[in-house]
Amino acid sequence: MSIVSLFLVCLMLPFASQAAAPKFADVTESSGLSFRHVNGAAGEKFVIETVGAGAGFFDFDGDGMLDIYLINGAATPGMSYDTPPRNALYRNARGAGFVDVTELSGVGDEGYGMGMAVGDYDNDGDLDLYLGNFGANVLYRNEGNGAFSDVTESSGVGDERWATSCAFSDVDRDGFVDLYVANYHDFSYNNHRVCAEGGSGLQLYCGPEAFDGVPDILYKNGGDGTFVDVTLQVGLHSDAGKELGVVFGDVDLDGDTDLYLANDKTLNFLYLNDGRGQFEEMGLLAGTAYNEDGDVEAGMGVDMGDYDNDRYPDLFVTNFQWETNTLYKNLGDGTFVDETFLAGLGKGSIPYLSWGTRFFDYDSDGDRDVFIANGHLESDVESYENATFAQRNQLFENVGDGRFEECEPLSANDGLAVRKVSRGAAFGDYDEDGDIDILVANVDDSPTLMRNDTEAGHHWLRVRLLGKRSNGAGIDTRVEVHTGSLVQTDQVRSGSSYLSQSDLRLHFGLGASERVDKLVVYWPSGHVEEVVDVAVNRTLVLVEGGEE
Repeated sequence: MSIVSLFLVCLMLPFASQAAAPKFADVTESSGLSFRHVNGAAGEKFVIETVGAGAGFFDFDGDGMLDIYLINGAATPGMSYDTPPRNALYRNARGAGFVDVTELSGVGDEGYGMGMAVGDYDNDGDLDLYLGNFGANVLYRNEGNGAFSDVTESSGVGDERWATSCAFSDVDRDGFVDLYVANYHDFSYNNHRVCAEGGSGLQLYCGPEAFDGVPDILYKNGGDGTFVDVTLQVGLHSDAGKELGVVFGDVDLDGDTDLYLANDKTLNFLYLNDGRGQFEEMGLLAGTAYNEDGDVEAGMGVDMGDYDNDRYPDLFVTNFQWETNTLYKNLGDGTFVDETFLAGLGKGSIPYLSWGTRFFDYDSDGDRDVFIANGHLESDVESYENATFAQRNQLFENVGDGRFEECEPLSANDGLAVRKVSRGAAFGDYDEDGDIDILVANVDDSPTLMRNDTEAGHHWLRVRLLGKRSNGAGIDTRVEVHTGSLVQTDQVRSGSSYLSQSDLRLHFGLGASERVDKLVVYWPSGHVEEVVDVAVNRTLVLVEGGEE
């Protein structure tokens, strides 16, 4: 298969007409990714078949190159496979594509997979892997020699409910990352039901209204390799939600990490951290529970990022077809406002059913754009509705002044025009050329690896954080980058998007700036450091207490 270059024509506002046109290449096959997701569908309409799966970029072997992890489904009752489906780990071979090292690494879980997150839970200097499954979840400890050990049982994190997204975060700032696991609802093979489409009489997947919600789990890291369920004690216990998306971040800039949850057809939750690891749900008061019309939406994926460069992180939630995705602007006073239509993200999202997403600066011009992975739930949707099962994904260019314009494909052969049933999306610079590439997981199909070949000519800085008093991977660390009057901020996050894990290193686009005036690092421990006059177009490694 030849590489298909992705050339996009962005409809720019006049003052942004000089922005570089996006240019990506679909390099999935040529890069050696032979993986194919299966969902076990045999006509029974088990709802798990259409919800997953995720994917991730992370450097499992510490060689400085991003590797790829892909999550698979499994057989359902009535379906069988000659070879049991399993997850796959691909090592980045530094310019020679990716090599399947699943067998050698020991992370080929055969459970019905959904989401993933990485973090250094034991602070030994390498990244560990957690999997949220339909069935028992799995924790793999990275042994630092290219192999992982399944420590699920000894660590106490193998809950068997239907987990979706998950994330590591040091919620009590004790130097060890804790683990949050989102649970969708109480579907099982025993309480399976099928719903009918009224007009056609077709059998469809039942929506979340047909099932009861179940509580999520926050596991406190004991620092000795074990975790304890503290969900109730810290104020996070609720069976009112049906969680699909999870993101941690400091929404009020008070130094601790807060939690936002995207719920399916019920109000979204915003939990504020009191600084001691205790949470209070403030979504209604903050304005992030409903959309601007006061309606609940089918929350799927979620991200947190400062799209307008005012230092306060904003929220973006992907939703169902015929709803808009929702952008919540952080006003900096504890409240948010739905800016979806004013920002230009409303109308273009209505025809799509959306999942994985991220604020990221694709052209390194100093503001954050938005990518959205799309695909319907129902393979039969075209027979009863003006919609399609496979859908193209979307890229929205940040054109300044808080507004976005959608980048339309130039032709039917462009990568962004390719139609698949997409779910999870992960982001990272896998080829180390200074821009962000995209990995998309697709239902019952091969993934899509999109190499960013945009010719913007802009400068950039990548920051890798290594904690000492803080957790080893620097998760929750917030960084400000000052170039002239522009201040950009971002935070190291585990999880987010939808069921997926992006590179833990932070990427800052610098436009024409040839130096960074000042970089300020707010570590989870409370320690604050500054680095001045920083050279660009490189990866800066910062160790808490000194530069490496």
